[in-house]
Amino acid sequence: MAKAVKRKKKVVDSESARGNETRLTTPDLVILSLLAERPMHGYEVNATLEDRNIREWAPVSRPQIYYSLDKLTRLGLIRVGADESPAAGPERRVFETTASGRDHLADALESKHWVNNRVHQPFLIWLARKQLSERRKVLEARLADERATLKDVLDEVGHPYHEAVWMLQLVIEQTESERRWVNRLLKEADKRAPARKS
Repeated sequence: MAKAVKRKKKVVDSESARGNETRLTTPDLVILSLLAERPMHGYEVNATLEDRNIREWAPVSRPQIYYSLDKLTRLGLIRVGADESPAAGPERRVFETTASGRDHLADALESKHWVNNRVHQPFLIWLARKQLSERRKVLEARLADERATLKDVLDEVGHPYHEAVWMLQLVIEQTESERRWVNRLLKEADKRAPARKS
């Protein structure tokens, strides 16, 4: 009986380890995001972290880079470039994202986890900037559709003094207002500071 309990505990621990292994941490996401921009060697990832002062807002140590590169490769989210030798060390191999890696990155960045859990605050600012950029694209596409619809309605009713026109104008003004707000936040994100008085 004691053996069965022990074996059961071992299985649970194994499952827990697998869960931890597949969960992407902040350093994993930062590295995956950099590789989504372009393929890089491990030392280029480190140099980019230095050049962009990324370590000020995301805790990614040099050993963490190589741990994450190995982990992301095992998960199939990145791969060694086709012209590189897998036998070369991580410093010499060029890593690139896979289609699965890019999809996983997009899903991870949109996760409610960042809203519900405590994370490194500057990382949230970086994350918010990425999501706000995507929101701006959505708003611009929506504005184009709304303006085209307004033109069609004006052509149909023949004058601007109609409730359908007024409602569409309201919707357009609301979308434009949100787009102005998003643009302002994108410009001001780097100036974010804590409250002067608690």
